[in-house]
Amino acid sequence: MRKPIRREDALVLAHYYAPDAVQAAADFVGDSFALARKAKESEKKVIVFCGVSFMGESAKILCPEKEVYLPAPDAHCAMADMASEEEIEKMRATVPDLAVVTYVNSSARLKALSDVIVTSSNAVKVVSRLKEKNIYFIPDKNLGAYVAAQLPEKKFYLGWGCCPIHNATTAAEVRAAQAAHPDALLLVHPECPEEVRSLAAYIGSTAGIISYAERSDAKEFLVGTEAGTLYELRRRCPEKKFYVTRGDFLCEDMKKITPEALERVFRGEGTPVEVPADVAAKAAVALNRMLELGA
Repeated sequence: MRKPIRREDALVLAHYYAPDAVQAAADFVGDSFALARKAKESEKKVIVFCGVSFMGESAKILCPEKEVYLPAPDAHCAMADMASEEEIEKMRATVPDLAVVTYVNSSARLKALSDVIVTSSNAVKVVSRLKEKNIYFIPDKNLGAYVAAQLPEKKFYLGWGCCPIHNATTAAEVRAAQAAHPDALLLVHPECPEEVRSLAAYIGSTAGIISYAERSDAKEFLVGTEAGTLYELRRRCPEKKFYVTRGDFLCEDMKKITPEALERVFRGEGTPVEVPADVAAKAAVALNRMLELGA
């Protein structure tokens, strides 16, 4: 067992998909882009990241001098490995003037093979600023298609990956939810399929969805993303009503991050996140480029 960590010595970050009690215990709650920035900018030497494994890896890559802990090291993102080195090499060999753009929901290994990383909140901005005309967008085909629709001047080649939870959302179930809540505006994450995005009043990242609802004059909203987002929506907008588009819109891996798991880290039972030096060095270039272009 390691030496216990004093709470005041650590920065606790939580993603919007973490359980309510974990978000309540965090120093800062946000989406992937905001959390990456916060980890890098913090003066704290210990980062406790209440998120899945790729988030902890990203924080360690951006902050190699800091100790990074994951309360639930076995919490993974199914999409994180939905691309391969062979696929990337083939695209680089066959498509000229190509940028490999990788969604942050990816392993450190995939990030190291990329030209730039993006999040759902900054993907359009980052890709619009790339000089390359051809974009190979991995691993999320749904987010890639959404970005491509915003940037017709670029030619997109999309990967085959997806978030199984968002991708399972159907237009039929959304229409049923709309029928049950006819006054609610539909706000969806771009990881959802196009048939769902086409029904939405707003498409955006978790942070974007929260900001839109906060600014809107509407009083009811249907939310097409992981149900953990409702905690922050209700905290910021207590006078408004929020419903998810389906009852099982849950990431089981994110729900592994419990208050008890967080407490174990502070007792010294956690193991710091490690990323091989050669992988980290290459991935850092792509991640830092995201922070520069996405500012």
